[in-house]
Amino acid sequence: MNKLMTAESLVATIQDGATIAISGNGGGMVEADYLLQALEKRFLETGHPRDLTLVHSLGIGDRDSKGTNRFAHAGMLKRVIAGHFTWSPRMQALIKSQQIEAWCFPSGVIQTLLREIGAGRPGLITHVGLGTFVDPRHGGGKSNARSTEDLVELIEIDGETKLRYRPFKVDYAILRGTYADLRGNISLEEEAVDLDCYSMALAAHNSGGKVFVQVRDILETGSITPRSVKIPGILVNGIVEYHDQPQTYLGGYDLTISGQHRRLCSQNSIELVSHPVRRLIARRAARELVAGASTNFGFGMPGGIPGIALREGVPFNTLWLSVEQGVHNGMMLDDALFGCARNADAIIPSLDQFDFYSGGGADITFLGMGEMDQQGNVNVSHLNGNLIGPGGFIEIAQNAHKVVFCGTFDARGSKINVTQDGLQIVQPGQVPKLVAQVEKITFSGAYARQRGQEVLYITERAVFRLTGEGVELTEIAPGIDIERDILPYMAFQPLIKQPRLMDSALFTPMEGHHEPN
Repeated sequence: MNKLMTAESLVATIQDGATIAISGNGGGMVEADYLLQALEKRFLETGHPRDLTLVHSLGIGDRDSKGTNRFAHAGMLKRVIAGHFTWSPRMQALIKSQQIEAWCFPSGVIQTLLREIGAGRPGLITHVGLGTFVDPRHGGGKSNARSTEDLVELIEIDGETKLRYRPFKVDYAILRGTYADLRGNISLEEEAVDLDCYSMALAAHNSGGKVFVQVRDILETGSITPRSVKIPGILVNGIVEYHDQPQTYLGGYDLTISGQHRRLCSQNSIELVSHPVRRLIARRAARELVAGASTNFGFGMPGGIPGIALREGVPFNTLWLSVEQGVHNGMMLDDALFGCARNADAIIPSLDQFDFYSGGGADITFLGMGEMDQQGNVNVSHLNGNLIGPGGFIEIAQNAHKVVFCGTFDARGSKINVTQDGLQIVQPGQVPKLVAQVEKITFSGAYARQRGQEVLYITERAVFRLTGEGVELTEIAPGIDIERDILPYMAFQPLIKQPRLMDSALFTPMEGHHEPN
């Protein structure tokens, strides 16, 4: 059977009402955008395929036109089931305006559910999501009023409450690799990450659907070494060759990112966060690093911690770092390229990485914080009425032994001077982040107390800790007065016992860094 196809002939076979799973991660990693562009073009020209269901685990797109933005047209999409949405403002707009149905689940849940679908098992049974917005008692992941179907339910096993995410049929998987041979065997060997390509292919094939793969090059049969094959040809129905396929939105292919090459990297290989308030938060958070610990860094504010650790003698090289995309150690990249690294020690499927986190494999994680409330709950998934999505946040935060949340005390318009003597609040932010009740629960303080997790909340003004009695204020920055600078801007009263000053060394200039005049 000849599996070689053009993009146009491939997308012409996709039927109205189909469920499509697509691979990808922010920054263009493993994103089959050449095929997605052809699919979008067909819809815009013909009005078909329409009423699609889109499934993806991680955020995909460029905040403009690529990735999941290709599906964000009225009539093209009926529903979306996904873990992250910020890379597609168009999709967020469709959801907010009630034009499509939408469910938001943890990224690892979606990946694992696809594996369970492929294996013919009765959905995914797990503790991940209990107490959060995906728990049926808190909304079941439904993301607007139009979304009414129950895709997750509470069940009891051995006297314990669990969640069962229900299976569904996958009609098509649209994936990407580096190489394919003429039998359809797929290698991702020069890609930045593997993600969940195999589980998506398995779910589509064993649902009676089809698997389409975009690759950079097609090789003769036998040219790919067996251990480099990530998707066996038996699962693959169609292959499209696209020679101009980039590894990421940076363009080209960097083999230090895919793991084939290593290059000498100095401590300056990870950029130092420049914003003084964010740098202060990262410096304080870096004090929580522990030599030898299995350590995870999340997207956003925590991205500044590795650069701090490298420069300040924190035991960076003794840590074992990992991110949800399956990358272990190396010089982690940030922002749009979060999820890949140069000189990594290992790159495994993100599905396997999520299993590691779900089972408690992370000793400590550093995560962002959109809102925090008096129960110790944290929200990063739904902010100001906008659906952001948790990505891998829930699997990691719910199961790490220690959780360090990092975020500014308030938002929008805050002006703060960071000096050697401490902080000076010039102007408070317009949006409080320490609220009476978070908009949605992405991290459950009650569940954390039940599990005995250690939880810190680090801001530039103060550090808080989750205790059995509630949220306690444990540290304040020099120059900060609790009655003047903290309590008036919080919507709840924290426990206050004997708070101490943050270490004054955190406010000294960093070697090699000069503050702007």
